[in-house]
Amino acid sequence: MGSSHEVVATVAQMHLHPSVMPILCDILNYKGDCHLAPVAAWADRVRGLPQYRWTGPLHYIGATDDYPSETCAFPGDKGWEGRKNINVLSGIRNTTSVLEDYMELRKAGLTTESDEDAAQVALKFLIHFVGDMHMPLHLTGRDRGGNGIKVSFDSRVTNLHSLWDGLLIAKRIRTLPSNYTRPLPLPEVESHLRGTIYDPYIRRVVWEGIMGKYEDELDSWLTCPAELSVQPLQTHWEQLLSWTFGRRIGSWIVGSRLTDGGLNTDDETMCPYHWATPIHALNCQIVFPKALDKPPYNHVSFSGTDDHACNSSNKALEVHWLSRPRKNPYLELDTPEYSGVIEDAWIVEKLMSQGGIRLAAILNWLFADMKDSTLSNRTYTL
Repeated sequence: MGSSHEVVATVAQMHLHPSVMPILCDILNYKGDCHLAPVAAWADRVRGLPQYRWTGPLHYIGATDDYPSETCAFPGDKGWEGRKNINVLSGIRNTTSVLEDYMELRKAGLTTESDEDAAQVALKFLIHFVGDMHMPLHLTGRDRGGNGIKVSFDSRVTNLHSLWDGLLIAKRIRTLPSNYTRPLPLPEVESHLRGTIYDPYIRRVVWEGIMGKYEDELDSWLTCPAELSVQPLQTHWEQLLSWTFGRRIGSWIVGSRLTDGGLNTDDETMCPYHWATPIHALNCQIVFPKALDKPPYNHVSFSGTDDHACNSSNKALEVHWLSRPRKNPYLELDTPEYSGVIEDAWIVEKLMSQGGIRLAAILNWLFADMKDSTLSNRTYTL
């Protein structure tokens, strides 16, 4: 199971309106304890099955002109690779639309078994795709999202995609301060943890990140900029976001025209392309070191695995750390200049936080019953 997906789903669950989780559990047909994290990597587990093989391209998006770190296009003059609307950003928009239609039928008492099945699949894909969008290598087509680039990490051979999908988080978990192994004095956090190896990491992301260094940025993470400036309006979406953050935030613009790379994914309340643009830029800023395209590393070939496949299962991570370090011909990335910069800047932690907050906002918008809710008292600060 992808560690990043579990973190994003758990952070999202912590920020859901109380009316939302029971609906999600019903859609997911949970019996007993209900959590989003166990289904967060479902889309990766089924993509190899015949009935889901077509969903592979929905996990990523790539621009034809994009080749980080040499060129950074999103999408650039030649547009997007692949079939139109078959990509991770369109996948977020499409699954959201399916669930929106489902809720209309549900409220009217008109759902069929087929509708329930479709909603369950759409919800699992939505949870996963939002996580994928917050992994920079799912936003570039170069070398199959980094799967085709072998690198060294702690003198152990891996590939660039696996490094970002799991190994950077795994290293962070191995070096966490011991105090995060103990519960936080926050029931609204602890009640959503499941006793997994990721719990201490999630505690730190929430305590030092969402409730700390990112607190003043949270509302901006959900902003969908409009080209036209009109008077702000109080909207149902704003109410839901107020609940998510425990305070009033800026209003969104209704009916304005947005720029979304020609994908038709963005509107005034949800804008995957806009959210993804700075994440994609990380590919040129840090993810692809310039040394990869210089001798001797530009001469190393590697066939890689499936397109943008995520292979960061707990077992795979354990195998990596238990394997014997040895000299290899690949670029070493466990260095102060690479992994050290990523850790010091909290790059991965910020991506996980943004993914969780945005997923929660989307789910609140789709499913929350705001009747009789007291929004102003909701807070995640002590």
